[in-house]
Amino acid sequence: MREAGGAGRVTALVVEDEENLSQSLSAFLRGRGHHVVSVADSRSALQALRNESFDVVLLDLGIRDADGLELVRHIRADADPPPPEVIVMTGSASVETAITGMKLGAYDYLAKPYRMAEVDVVVRRACEKLRLARENRSLQARLSRIDATPEVVTQYAPMHAVLSLLGRVAPTESPVLITGESGTGKRLLARAIHRLSDRTGPMGEADGAVLTESALEGELFGHERGTRGGIGGGRKAGLIELAANGTLLIEEIGAVSQKLQAKLSRALEAGSFVRIGGTQKVEIAVRLITSSTDDLSAAVFEGQFREELFERLNVVTVTLPPLRERASDIPLLARHFLSQLGGAGAPSLTADAVAALEGYAWPGNIRELRAVMERSFLLSRGRGEIRAQDLALSSAGPSRSAAREPLTLLELERQHIWDVLMATKWHQGETARLLGISEKTLYRKIREFGFQRPRRSNGQNGGGGGPQARS
Repeated sequence: MREAGGAGRVTALVVEDEENLSQSLSAFLRGRGHHVVSVADSRSALQALRNESFDVVLLDLGIRDADGLELVRHIRADADPPPPEVIVMTGSASVETAITGMKLGAYDYLAKPYRMAEVDVVVRRACEKLRLARENRSLQARLSRIDATPEVVTQYAPMHAVLSLLGRVAPTESPVLITGESGTGKRLLARAIHRLSDRTGPMGEADGAVLTESALEGELFGHERGTRGGIGGGRKAGLIELAANGTLLIEEIGAVSQKLQAKLSRALEAGSFVRIGGTQKVEIAVRLITSSTDDLSAAVFEGQFREELFERLNVVTVTLPPLRERASDIPLLARHFLSQLGGAGAPSLTADAVAALEGYAWPGNIRELRAVMERSFLLSRGRGEIRAQDLALSSAGPSRSAAREPLTLLELERQHIWDVLMATKWHQGETARLLGISEKTLYRKIREFGFQRPRRSNGQNGGGGGPQARS
């Protein structure tokens, strides 16, 4: 939701079924520079509230098609927090009803016939109250980010240099490009930049490698009613708009189509954009962070990435080293993940386990290490320690000296999900919880990977449909 009352401008919804009153009130508010939507019935009011965010709702309690008090309750209870301030309007004989509306959450009431000067004062005061509420929520969110556990765990000197750089860059407006192999922690680093910044808005995230061109365009720029995803629904604000005064992370920017690269570059140059199917300009007030596993400078040279966009994104570049170069961090991260999983009762790592972890090549980087530690944690329950044989690294990928081909991330994911299913004896609710995904997503993964629950035969588990090791 955008900031309320920017430069004194208010977004107001007028719900009034007397046409003359509605027109005069709307004209007055527009004359004060405010954006006004006027409707004459409760159904249109509820639809307007779903389509757009409002600072103030001026509601006639005597609206003919609904219970005005019930509408007050609905607006205050169902809107995104903090909800718009409601100013109820009523005939002078119904002041008691207006007071009841205030008990239900309305900010104030206007007795008809009201004076426009009175309307102006009440609207401004209501918006000031809303602004303070939003600032309070933003401050609380900011404090929670400051107090949160640091995202990056390291004792590797080059990583400390990276964190030192981020400490200087985070408070600025400069775009940041984060590069590195898949699984090296690019998303965590972006979140750390946002947490350390002075920005009060939220953080949005989009993945250029996952969404189609049209889906990503709608996700970033939003759309007006009746266009693409807006068919049958209302206007949708894009992440660039929703993350105003905050941070937007676009992952795998190198995978974004050239057409969308050009649109993003033009928007950054102009400092504004229009939603898909729209005509009204939306100002850009977001700090942009991008990430890539590809060498974008090489992509520019090969004509696969637009040079003007690269120049706008490449103001500050951070390159994350692969985990195999951070040998001193491997046991530190492993213990960190175990602590997250088991708290004070987390199992310890034996010396041979530490040696095995340090000797492994980690083709999937930190993401793979976390998966291995989750699996080992499940398999070592009740023993209090994790040994080298509990790590099952031979099924997850190569050692540093091994010549075999590394498993892909898809194969690693398949192996990890299978191992967790087996460790929980195919309890899908517990498996989904440990994996951090929904049961619906787990069920879809089981179907995609062709898993079958092992059958018991002569007291033994049958073959089942688990992952097959590559030769």
